[in-house]
Amino acid sequence: MYALVDCNNFYASCERVFQPEFVGKPVAILSNNDGCVISRSNEAKDVGVPMGAPIFKIRELVKEKNVKVFSSNYPLYGDFSNRVMSILGQFTPNLEIYSIDEAFLNFDGLTVSDYQDYGIQMKTRVQKWVGIPVCIGFAPTKALSKVANKIAKKFQDRTQGVYVIDTEEKRIKALKWTKIEDVWGIGYRMNKKMKAKNIVTALDFIAPQHEAWIRKEMGVTGLRLKYELEGKSVLDLEPIVDQKKSIATTRSFPKQIADFDLLRERVATFAAVCAEKLRKQNSCCHTIIVMLVVDKHKVQTSKYYFNMAITLPYASNSTLTISNAAIDMLKKLHKGNETIKFKKAGVIVTELIDQDKKQLQLFDEENPKHLVLMKVMDGLNNKIGDKKVKLATQNLSLTWNMNQNHLSPRYTTNFKHILEIKCQ
Repeated sequence: MYALVDCNNFYASCERVFQPEFVGKPVAILSNNDGCVISRSNEAKDVGVPMGAPIFKIRELVKEKNVKVFSSNYPLYGDFSNRVMSILGQFTPNLEIYSIDEAFLNFDGLTVSDYQDYGIQMKTRVQKWVGIPVCIGFAPTKALSKVANKIAKKFQDRTQGVYVIDTEEKRIKALKWTKIEDVWGIGYRMNKKMKAKNIVTALDFIAPQHEAWIRKEMGVTGLRLKYELEGKSVLDLEPIVDQKKSIATTRSFPKQIADFDLLRERVATFAAVCAEKLRKQNSCCHTIIVMLVVDKHKVQTSKYYFNMAITLPYASNSTLTISNAAIDMLKKLHKGNETIKFKKAGVIVTELIDQDKKQLQLFDEENPKHLVLMKVMDGLNNKIGDKKVKLATQNLSLTWNMNQNHLSPRYTTNFKHILEIKCQ
């Protein structure tokens, strides 16, 4: 048996934990630089706040409907996510963290007499210990657990936020209710093709006459999805991957930038963050990519995306090496484009290997002092916090230069922001 646990309106719920006055009121979370809406509470949806809408286009609606707006507080959301996942791990060791607010659980080898009751226990513990509301769907396969979760979330009054597909009758009824665009893995383009074939529901999708077409259009992935919806489990939990295959640090600027010195500071900072992440997972990179992006809606130019890559002669996770390489590429990208204003920049490191498996070079090798220096720098930053030790090319007073005019405190990750209670 599988379960999908999904946190309800996760970002909004995180904000409400320490600010309960916004429970039951419309809440919207904005993207980096307070650009557009990336998360909404149910109340915000009800008053017409559209997903992905730029905030400047809906200011009147926000004011009229008294929508509380928050800037993205990712350290807070990430900490809450870790707490929720830790609690779920108490119910089964078989856990796949699917996203920041979703997890698949598998109960093979465990004796669970009543999944409905077990789900309510999980839901109650997460709500009580962390304050985050969740909905849970149980089913024989991962795809069906997604369907069960949607039912649990849609009909919370009747299901108590937990729904179990444990009979053939429930499976057929659930598939008949589920629209094809709501099926896990069906994107916008495939949805249009499905509708053209008169495949409107999940039940239509598994009809025998469509199998050949699914094999042709979706290949093995489509057939696996079909088997899953038929109740045949073919998708296992994904193993936990300790290391990322690539690391990217990209940000939009509060204002468009043409000045090279300002661009250099941002690129150096992004490179330093990438290097720090490499060291945290004990990896080194071979290839570094720098990119610059122009706002095509505000600047008329023949090219809107600039990028360059370089392969190092040796694998590295040194902030000095990666930052210097990134700045060298920036100089080449900026040359001849001095008048262009850029809205976004980024640094990507890829072709990662384990630090312990680094291949040593005979004639061209990194300065061994870098390794000691990086250990000292990481140790100081971990002890002092807020990344106080930086390269001279970085802005010493800030790391992320973003508009965050509605940012809430980091209640659980910054001691200076710990909740204050006034007792009278």
